[in-house]
Amino acid sequence: MTLPTKSPRAFTHVETWVFDLDNTLYPHHVNLWQQVDGKIRDFVANFLKVSPDEAFKVQKDYYKRYGTTMRGMMTEHGVRADDFLAFVHEIDHSPLEPNPVMGTAIAQLPGRKLILTNGSVAHAGSVLERLGFADQFEAIFDIIAADLEPKPAQQTYDKFLRDHGVDPSKAAMFEDLSRNLVVPHKLGMTTVLIVPDGAKEVVREDWELEGRDDDHVDHVTDDLTGFLAALNKAR
Repeated sequence: MTLPTKSPRAFTHVETWVFDLDNTLYPHHVNLWQQVDGKIRDFVANFLKVSPDEAFKVQKDYYKRYGTTMRGMMTEHGVRADDFLAFVHEIDHSPLEPNPVMGTAIAQLPGRKLILTNGSVAHAGSVLERLGFADQFEAIFDIIAADLEPKPAQQTYDKFLRDHGVDPSKAAMFEDLSRNLVVPHKLGMTTVLIVPDGAKEVVREDWELEGRDDDHVDHVTDDLTGFLAALNKAR
């Protein structure tokens, strides 16, 4: 189902399709990120030598203030990014199932397809392999490529656009967090917010699910596969 929005930008001019990874290319209810979330809490608890409850508070505070918990741990406590990423992305990807229908819909989009994620290339690669359409993407721009500065930082999008030669006025961005679409929209990209379909329980903070009515969100959908298929049919 695609939910109505106000005065959305169109897709007829789009030449580059930019996708977030987690909770965007697979449904929220898979709760794969919940595994990473638990690993982040464990890392914080072990590193700071605090209880799991205290670690959880620190984790969520840093996530909201810095864009990622890792950035907060680096800034506040001198954590090494390599150590953090290696630990938190060691998860079980088996809950993900191949999605050939989405793979076909992505393949039919005219132009380039890129991943822009706050995760790592290794994690993104594992996710895309499980989904079955890793070969559809030209490149993965991860937190390392972003010089460890996560979305929604302006410089991260600027570096992504520069490194991959993307004209934002001819690009679309698909994301599950409204705040990560503010800068893309300002730069001229058509923005699409991916929201849970409501059929199954999802594990998210309240603020992560907000923003579907914000002016910087052009389109909202709870069915990315159907959304892309409809775009292809309309072109």
